[in-house]
Amino acid sequence: MKKVLVTGGAGFIGSHLCEYLLNKGYKVICMDNFLTGSKENIKHLEKNSHFLLIDHDVTKEINFKGDLDFIYHLASPASPVDYQQIPIKTLKINALGTYHVLGLALAKKARFLLASTSEIYGDPQVNPQPEEYWGNVNTIGVRSCYDEGKRFAESLTMAYRRFHKLDTRIVRVFNTYGPRMRAKDGRVIPTFINQALKGEALTVFGTGKQTRSFCYVSDMVVGLHSLMLSKELLPVNLGNPVESTIQEIAGQIIKIIGSKSKIITKPLPEDDPHVRCPDIKKAKNVLKWEPKVNLDTGLKKTIEYFST
Repeated sequence: MKKVLVTGGAGFIGSHLCEYLLNKGYKVICMDNFLTGSKENIKHLEKNSHFLLIDHDVTKEINFKGDLDFIYHLASPASPVDYQQIPIKTLKINALGTYHVLGLALAKKARFLLASTSEIYGDPQVNPQPEEYWGNVNTIGVRSCYDEGKRFAESLTMAYRRFHKLDTRIVRVFNTYGPRMRAKDGRVIPTFINQALKGEALTVFGTGKQTRSFCYVSDMVVGLHSLMLSKELLPVNLGNPVESTIQEIAGQIIKIIGSKSKIITKPLPEDDPHVRCPDIKKAKNVLKWEPKVNLDTGLKKTIEYFST
C-alpha cells in the first residue's frame, strides 16, 4: 500500500482528502496541530487501521520514521479572519512549515504537492485568472501574510525542484466550500448560511457586486489527487469557473433555506478582491478534470450539514 502524509489533514479540505485517500486504498498519516483544524473532522477516520494521526506543528522540525510515497502539504490558516488574527504564525507556517515539509519529502524521496491559493493573484486585473498571470498583490497589506506566505511557498517549492530535483506539484486552490467548514471561520458561504438559519441579516461587504466562484469540496479533492498522479510540474488552478456576485450568493442561500433574512451592506475590507474566477483550461487539458457539483446542489448539501 502507498503511504501518504497530509499536513493540515484535520482541516476542512484536508479531512475530506484523508477520507478520499483511505477509500482509494492508501495508508494515510494526518499531521495537524489543530490551530484551525478540528479533531471532529477526522473522528470517524481514527478507527481505520490505515489511518494515523500525528499532533505536530509543521513550523517545528519533523522527525518521521518510515517510508512515504506522497506528501500533500495543506497546513495553513486559509480564512481572512484566521490569518489576520495570527499573521506572524501564518507567515511562519507557509515559510518554515513548507521548508520543513519539503525537507521531509527530500529525505523520504516522496512526491510533494503544495496547496497554494488563488490569493497569490491578489486583486486581479485579469479575469478569469490563468496560471501565467503574475498577480496584483499588496505586499504590506493586511492580507499579505497569507498572499505573500503562499507566494514564498511556491518559490521555495520550485527552488527544491530545480536545486534538489525533488518531484513537486503546485495547485492554486480557488474558493472551496462544503461540510466541515467552521461556522465562524469568516468565509462567505458558512457565514451566510448560519446567518440565514438564525434569521439574522446577511452581511454583504461593499456593493455585493464583487464576484467569486465556488468549488464543492468533493470536486476539489478529486482534482488534488489527479494533479498528484499527473506529470504536470508547474502550477495548476483548481476551482469552479462559474462566477457569481456575492449579492447573488446571499439571495440564493436565503431562497434555499426559505429564510426571511434581509441583506445589509458594510464597507469593503482592505484589499478584498473585486473578482475571483479560475481559468481551468490547463486542468481540463492536463488532468481531464472539471467540477461536477453545481452550486445549487453543493449549497443544499452544505446547508444540510450546518442545519444538523
